[in-house]
Amino acid sequence: MVESAPVIGADHALTPTLSRKRKRGDERMIPLLHIPPQALFGQLLLGLINGAFYAMLSLGLAVIFGLLNIINFAHGAQYMLGAFCAWFLLNLAGVGYWPSLVIAPIAVALFGIVLERAFLRWIYRLDHLYGLLLTFGLAIIIEGLFRQQYGSSGQPYSIPPELTGVWNLGFMFLPIYRGWVIAASAVVCFGTWFLIERTRLGAYLRAATENPVLVQAFGINVPRMVTLTYGFGVGLAALAGVLAAPIYQVSPLMGSNIIIVVFAVVVIGGMGSILGSIVSGFALGLVEGLTKVFYPEASSTVIFVVMAIVLLLKPAGLFGRAA
Repeated sequence: MVESAPVIGADHALTPTLSRKRKRGDERMIPLLHIPPQALFGQLLLGLINGAFYAMLSLGLAVIFGLLNIINFAHGAQYMLGAFCAWFLLNLAGVGYWPSLVIAPIAVALFGIVLERAFLRWIYRLDHLYGLLLTFGLAIIIEGLFRQQYGSSGQPYSIPPELTGVWNLGFMFLPIYRGWVIAASAVVCFGTWFLIERTRLGAYLRAATENPVLVQAFGINVPRMVTLTYGFGVGLAALAGVLAAPIYQVSPLMGSNIIIVVFAVVVIGGMGSILGSIVSGFALGLVEGLTKVFYPEASSTVIFVVMAIVLLLKPAGLFGRAA
């Protein structure tokens, strides 16, 4: 069974260390809401990092569904491909972390474009179920090939030296790489939202989903735009994989361990909603982190409980539009 919290939040080294010096040598911590601050801030940090990956992955799914009308179940496998591509670049070509941030997403995006041209373009006018089944099959094939070659064990990928160490925030110590992941995710998410919602290119993309014939009459190559859009969504998943590689072991199972949770995030935010995916991703990561503090037994299911409540109250999602 897919588990969200144990995989994304398994790095116990994330737990920040608070200053224990108090007056008169008392080293006890002041409880906050009857919870030790060390545990509270540690889980909030874990939740924020979870949310960063949830947001980036659900954003890629929202772009593909919102603009191409395809439920891309291969997204988790493409996230795994991004991490493995960075690992290959480091171990086979000696390419470091920073070039991999550019090379790996582009390489996986090109692979996604090949998949779109070879398979997906034939099912755009069919029911969503066909796209889901096709991409699910592609995900199984990709994951199976990597499991056959590398097994289920993870491959180590070290944090770049310039991002090692911690920042002292006064109330906690924040590992520099984790802070970089949160900041990079926020910038990428905002940039994607701005591109699609506030630029002329984004207007063309949205118009092409509503009336491709009319947009093509203005001289815009709609099929090429659709292909590049799918490649962009896949590239977002691969970028998340590269960012995740130094934190978690690079494993063939890393995509399947997160994709169900990401789909739940997309449903909560609203299928195809760019802003909904971003806000829901970060917010649900924090909710998951807080649940680990106050009721750990529910941490692996809280997102699905939230999804059920949202679907009961607003079936289109928090930011979605009713059909």
